[in-house]
Amino acid sequence: MGYKDLQDFINHLDEKGLLKKINTEVDSELEITEIADRVSKQYGPALLFEKVKGSSYPVLINAMGTYERMSMALGVEKLEDIGEGIEEFIDMSNYLGLMKKIQSLPRLARMATVFPIKLPTKGACQEVIEKEPDLDTLPVLKCWPGDAGKFITLPLVITKDPETNIQNMGMYRLQVYDKNTTGMHWHLHKDGREIYDKYKKLGGKMPVSVALGCDPAITYSATAPLPKMIDEMMFAGYLRKAPVKLVKSIPNALYVPADAEFIIEGYVDVNEDLKLEGPFGDHTGYYSLADYYPVFHVTCITHKKNAVYPTTIVGKPPMEDCYMGKATERIFLPLLKMQHPEIIDFNFPLEGVFHNCVIVSIKKRFPGHAKKIMNSLWGMGQMMYTKMIIVVDENVSPQDLSTVAWKVFNNIDAKRDVVISEGPLDALDHASNLPHYGYRMGIDATKKWPSEGHDREWPDDIEMTEEIKELVSRRWAEYGIE
Repeated sequence: MGYKDLQDFINHLDEKGLLKKINTEVDSELEITEIADRVSKQYGPALLFEKVKGSSYPVLINAMGTYERMSMALGVEKLEDIGEGIEEFIDMSNYLGLMKKIQSLPRLARMATVFPIKLPTKGACQEVIEKEPDLDTLPVLKCWPGDAGKFITLPLVITKDPETNIQNMGMYRLQVYDKNTTGMHWHLHKDGREIYDKYKKLGGKMPVSVALGCDPAITYSATAPLPKMIDEMMFAGYLRKAPVKLVKSIPNALYVPADAEFIIEGYVDVNEDLKLEGPFGDHTGYYSLADYYPVFHVTCITHKKNAVYPTTIVGKPPMEDCYMGKATERIFLPLLKMQHPEIIDFNFPLEGVFHNCVIVSIKKRFPGHAKKIMNSLWGMGQMMYTKMIIVVDENVSPQDLSTVAWKVFNNIDAKRDVVISEGPLDALDHASNLPHYGYRMGIDATKKWPSEGHDREWPDDIEMTEEIKELVSRRWAEYGIE
């Protein structure tokens, strides 16, 4: 079973000695960021600031900021454990066909627990209802000196597709403009933007509810690269091994997590002019540029009586968001391998900040196999943003960056092994000449075959014999080398 709510997770962190409570009063403008950044770089604990200047709510940050806490957040010993059943979940999560399959296959009946439950009553998130909302009461961070203002950085933005009536949940930062409006950072390629564009054709107001502070499985699910037909709440139920409980928002028909700390409710007027949002110190380690985005109008805030405000900071890695990205890497590897059986493993290095680099090891079977994998990955969902794909042989671990670098530095002929691909790029990419579009690079660092145009003999790696390695291991203590 997963955690009941965020505070249940906080208690577990505290019991395991993975949480530091700070009773000294701190400022949400820059000071919390500097503290959290130093702790992140030291792979330190989760932080709970109990006294924040100008607000009555404590602030939780860096809650999932190590591999251990990220695994703990999702209820597993190691992140790979989740991926073992991911193919079955994705295959069986279609709303239309699942129930018929469940009736005939007892094993699949267990999958029914992933369906969220809509409660007929109010939830804990609605213990306090503020119909005259004021965002200034929340301890929203101004993260970096060059930021345009304060930003809500862990929002679960919930909308509903007007054509399919299926809800969507994504994580899109919210710049606070004043006490009841924020920006809505819907990138061009995001699902939230697609739903917004559908509402633009209809005109009027688009209902939006934002959850803050959920069971960490729900928070992570908002970031997961799920197929469009998969409800994020279902995925959260799969991760936590129990259905997510939902309640109806106060002013609109959207359903929100019943045990969230805060719910911010309102609308986006699709007929309203866009407003300048940003700059913002982003996960790339650079400031993302200011641009025009829709405005979110807040009409109601509900929360628990003893609510905790969750937040995160992004910037030069390692940061808390790096481990959320690593969770995606490990959880969805089996699904990637199901589509591409030749893939052995892959790695998004923290320094690549998600979209800038992926290293893939493959079982090479034919000439040009590495290039086939590059083009296949660039054609898959958010992988289209990947600026650099490095392909190595199956005997090279993508997690071993030193060996990967050795292979890249020594195994490539630039003209033959470097591929330049033109296509979509992440909206946060600042290096391309055009926004959203530019060039990506693939590097084939595999051993070259004669059939790939390499006529010379390829040298063997230098390796000691197993006999001598075992001998030295047995006698190591005799050598007196510490």
